[in-house]
Amino acid sequence: MNMREKIEAAAARYPDQRSAIMPALLIAQKEHGHLPGPVLEEVADILGVERIWVYELATFYTLFHTEPVGMFHLELCDNVSCMLRGSEHLLRHLEVVLGIRKGDTTPDGLFTLSTVECLGACEMAPVMQVGDDYHGDLDIARVDALLEGLRATAGLVTGTDRATPAAPGV
Repeated sequence: MNMREKIEAAAARYPDQRSAIMPALLIAQKEHGHLPGPVLEEVADILGVERIWVYELATFYTLFHTEPVGMFHLELCDNVSCMLRGSEHLLRHLEVVLGIRKGDTTPDGLFTLSTVECLGACEMAPVMQVGDDYHGDLDIARVDALLEGLRATAGLVTGTDRATPAAPGV
């Protein structure tokens, strides 16, 4: 099933096509890795909705990416609970270890580092989301172990000892 067919199938569950924008964006992002302008326009055209409605949702929610992201998108919560438990210190550590600043992607395309307002997991602060997985009660050692595990996973995914993804966001 191609992207258009998947979006049309998802949209059929909603009485108003505008309500199907978020599921359609998730389908499109899974297909393309991120949501550049032409993809957003295609989603709007498939749904028959105003393009601005699609752009508004795609640029408001942090789960949507209008620019390419690394194989692993590290989203560190920087809200009050996480900040009080050291998320700022973890962010500085991640920037040093990865050699990038918040908002950037490593040159090998493995990691994109972002902060998010809240992940809704205050009970395990500080917390970071990587893909669909939450990692909580973080400290420097846990972050380093997580990065090591992700690098190993990338090696397994790409079939090499050193990950070399074809392109960020793929």
